[in-house]
Amino acid sequence: MKLNILLECVEKLADESIPNMNIEGIRTNSAAVRPNEVFVAIPGYRVDGHDFIEAAIKAGASVIVGEKNLKDLPVPYIKVSNSRLALAKLACQFYEHPSRKKILIGITGTNGKTTTAFMLKYILEALGRTCSVFGTVHNVINGQVSPSQNTTPDALELQRLLALSEDEFVIMEVSSHGLAQYRVEGVEFDYCLFTNLDHDHLDYHRDMDEYFLVKAKLFNQLKPYGKAIVNHYNSWGEKLVNLLNLKDEDICIIGDESHHHLKIDKIKSDVFTLIFERNQSFNLNLKMLGYHNILNASMAFLTAQKIGLPSSQIIQALEMFPGVPGRFEMMQHPNNGATIVIDYAHTADAFYHCLQTARDEGAKRVFHIYGFRGNRDTDKRKEMVNLSQAFSDSSVLTLDDLNGVSYDDMEQDLYKLNQSGSVIPDRTLAIKNVLDQVDEGDWVFITGKGAETYQQQFELPTASDIETVQYIFQQLNEGEMFL
Repeated sequence: MKLNILLECVEKLADESIPNMNIEGIRTNSAAVRPNEVFVAIPGYRVDGHDFIEAAIKAGASVIVGEKNLKDLPVPYIKVSNSRLALAKLACQFYEHPSRKKILIGITGTNGKTTTAFMLKYILEALGRTCSVFGTVHNVINGQVSPSQNTTPDALELQRLLALSEDEFVIMEVSSHGLAQYRVEGVEFDYCLFTNLDHDHLDYHRDMDEYFLVKAKLFNQLKPYGKAIVNHYNSWGEKLVNLLNLKDEDICIIGDESHHHLKIDKIKSDVFTLIFERNQSFNLNLKMLGYHNILNASMAFLTAQKIGLPSSQIIQALEMFPGVPGRFEMMQHPNNGATIVIDYAHTADAFYHCLQTARDEGAKRVFHIYGFRGNRDTDKRKEMVNLSQAFSDSSVLTLDDLNGVSYDDMEQDLYKLNQSGSVIPDRTLAIKNVLDQVDEGDWVFITGKGAETYQQQFELPTASDIETVQYIFQQLNEGEMFL
């Protein structure tokens, strides 16, 4: 792309003498720069990209974009007010605005993004449509699965992936960090979904109101005929509906009021009725348990309806939906049939929905194993401990990712937070300790990690909660063989 075309999306050039050269790429990592590429210097949280401008030039960068007042560089320098925002705009321009060529579905909220995204993907593919997904568990593009580094990729990677996708639909989990850091700036959405809001990420956002307003920014990026799908059963969803300056036909609401588009009725465990506008009703029997998954399925159903897919086929697909790795993933204890659930739940509200589901299903006893991530929102921890200990018969605090916090410091924090439960710092031993205690009719929840791998080593030779449970079951089976 010619430089003058690329720069149309950012501040105008002050120096018209800058040559209109060919640009072959954009980089933010100086070590990856190649000749004829633009290097965008971003002031980060640990390092400042401006400190690597010299290295980028030596590697062949033809143009530098940054925020600081710099002079006498051997290549053209474009000063912008915000490097992150400029990067997003440049990436959109360089990849020729790929979101305009797709049907884009953006999903935001504290909980439920991943499950709703997977449900929608399953519905679309069951009905013969092609679909990419960018999210927490992994990315899927053109049928190929690749690891996901962040819930929402950085702006440059996101535009590259969008351009790479040949699928008709793209479903994207959009985090508050992604919105605050302009990662999705310039992306135009056909549908924006709001699942809920709960206390989370307040180590990054000032308070819940700021957290909410950042989430709400997603809906400013709807295409002219785009639609907002909002969960009104959550109080923050009510606030979002009041905030959105959209026409009535552009806001589709899940809730109990007469003018809402979809109502959830006659709930009994995983069997419930969806009452769609014009008094159409549909019975739905999900394989995934829990009221929170009923909400997720309702969001997916209403979105698929608005896309124009047949209701009966949407229901059939949802009833066949197999679930999501690490999201209410259920296993049975080989010796006694106790139910083990691995889930990503990491807020008090998510804890409640998990543990209450076990009660609704008639659990004899409920065990809960969970921890906290280092250098993350500490204000939510007390509420999570209180809820876990109130809704479970046995609550076990253990380690999650340390994220730079020392083992000893985190262990000390766990003992301080603990009230009536127990503390077993080694996560794998905590799981083994509980699985050794359970009996028929018991439920065990292991939350916080889902399908993610461990960042540190524990006593058992496993890399995730799922592997740990499978390893313990294998040891039990091998032990029985020698009896």
